[in-house]
Amino acid sequence: MCGIAGFCDYNDNLSEEALFWRALAKRMGSKLKHRGPDDSGVHVSAHAALAHTRLAVVDIEGGKQPMTAAVGGFQYTIVYNGELYNTEELRSELKALGHTFETKSDTEVLLKCYIQFGFACAEKLNGIFAFAVDDEKRGCCYLCRDRFGVKPLFYSMENGRLIFASEIKALFEYPGINPVIDRQGLCEIFGIGPARTAGIGVFKNILEIKPGYIAVFDNQGFETYPYFKLKSYEHPDSYEDSVKEVRYLVEDAVTRQLVSDVPLCTFLSGGLDSSIITALAARNYQAQGKTLSTYSFDFIGNDKYFKPTAFQPGADKPWVAKMAEAFHTDHHYLECNNVTLADKLYDAVAAKDLPGMADVDSSLLYFCSLIKKNHVVGISGECADEIFGGYPWFHKKEAFEGHCFPWSPDLSIRTGLLIPEIADALHIEEYVNMRYEESIAAVPTLEGESAQEKRRREISFLNINWFMSTLLDRKDRSSMASGLEVRVPYADHRIVQYVFNTPWEYKCHGGVAKGLLRDAAKDWLPEDVLMRKKSPYPKTHNPAYEMIVKQRLAAIMSDEEEPIHRLISKTAAAELLSEKSDYGKPWFGQLMAGPQMMAYLLQINYWLKKYEIAIEL
Repeated sequence: MCGIAGFCDYNDNLSEEALFWRALAKRMGSKLKHRGPDDSGVHVSAHAALAHTRLAVVDIEGGKQPMTAAVGGFQYTIVYNGELYNTEELRSELKALGHTFETKSDTEVLLKCYIQFGFACAEKLNGIFAFAVDDEKRGCCYLCRDRFGVKPLFYSMENGRLIFASEIKALFEYPGINPVIDRQGLCEIFGIGPARTAGIGVFKNILEIKPGYIAVFDNQGFETYPYFKLKSYEHPDSYEDSVKEVRYLVEDAVTRQLVSDVPLCTFLSGGLDSSIITALAARNYQAQGKTLSTYSFDFIGNDKYFKPTAFQPGADKPWVAKMAEAFHTDHHYLECNNVTLADKLYDAVAAKDLPGMADVDSSLLYFCSLIKKNHVVGISGECADEIFGGYPWFHKKEAFEGHCFPWSPDLSIRTGLLIPEIADALHIEEYVNMRYEESIAAVPTLEGESAQEKRRREISFLNINWFMSTLLDRKDRSSMASGLEVRVPYADHRIVQYVFNTPWEYKCHGGVAKGLLRDAAKDWLPEDVLMRKKSPYPKTHNPAYEMIVKQRLAAIMSDEEEPIHRLISKTAAAELLSEKSDYGKPWFGQLMAGPQMMAYLLQINYWLKKYEIAIEL
């Protein structure tokens, strides 16, 4: 994986001040060094300046960027962040069409794919990616982002010029782009957050290429186009055939994503999703005479303080041990202590440029930094719950009867913290409802579907386009902060599109959550692991962590100079601090309860201060 940044102007000639623009592009790229610590490069043409920082994973020597190819007297230059999983198929197809290759890298394949197929090249790609091409022949810059937004790509416009980057921090290096948050941004933070509306960068005038979209910028302006959208259609396969197809797709996706010229590992929680990936990867490695490395995450004191809940029915450690023993992996148990967990809340904001999932982010950030000491690539079980229907809200009556995002049904804990005048100005409930209505209107319908199945399709669509995007965003920023590439096989678009249209009675076959996936994996896993109830990403239950967070928030609320006082009511904050924590009633997802709300406020305060954000109402 890598970091990309740049700017372009097709009504001006950048080559006249090439040294100045090169220095600016290099400065933008330097803000992304953590994403690509192995190499960096800058390209300046008549109309574009492109910067790249590289994390070398495949073809260490041959994949340097920016990469330029000349065809028919015109130059095409690419900067690319991501990984293609159908590289060899594309290479063979392009060779048959007359293209030659000088490297083994997927970057060259991607560039030649663009040269051959133009704007339609995105439809041919299987992978996770965000890239930009300076196209001399067409006189444009082409931007593209993968189907589910695994890799980020933000942009802004300044005096008719397009500026883009993998992360927002790099945009702020460009003169005139400043950290400002307006009403929409505040509604995102306090109403939608830690999720984020697709296409919106929260900061004023900062946007993102939406997942599954391309963009074209030329002397006529800027246009975006979708190249992928989920489709609804009648599912023609029997249950037995559906099991076979899912089995094939999952195994194929995992196998494709094991390709790497650098050390690779898997994240192993002992749950169904990560265990499937680990089992397939371990089997593949054993066939090559190699041992797979695996990692699990936990918190110091959890063995003492963990209490089962409806959201977290059991601890991971015994299941991890069972899997590591069964598949002979080189397993590493990673633990995080309370102070580190709290301290990393701030680093998580710096990694994401926004407040996030509080200690759910900070812990992953820390764990990824430890993994990077020995590995460059990790494979994670993220996304299976959104695709196969594993979350509680797929099954709860409230989600079917409610008219809201099912992972965030009650906004009062957020809105109740605001100064009344701020709350009155923002109309957060109306904003969130607007975003919800937009999403429901975008759900592809299927004629003749029952009201219940229609609602299930809506919940599935919301999960894929909102909740999954939030977790993928978290995964990218938390891992790439240490230059660790994390792959997500379940997000293969073939799996997502196929399972989206399988009937609920298939997905939840026999009344068992994710029954379809379990049946597809039947002889891959030990029986008890195969049937283990879902337990989400772990979090600490140690009251010492909550005490640290409370003390830090109390200190902030007692200091009038802290920027959060512009937004948060002191009375409401005092009530939050005095409440007895309830870990069993999350305000977002399954993990974010009382302690995470306090941690989220710490993140917001740090964010306002670090980025020196101006607030416009």
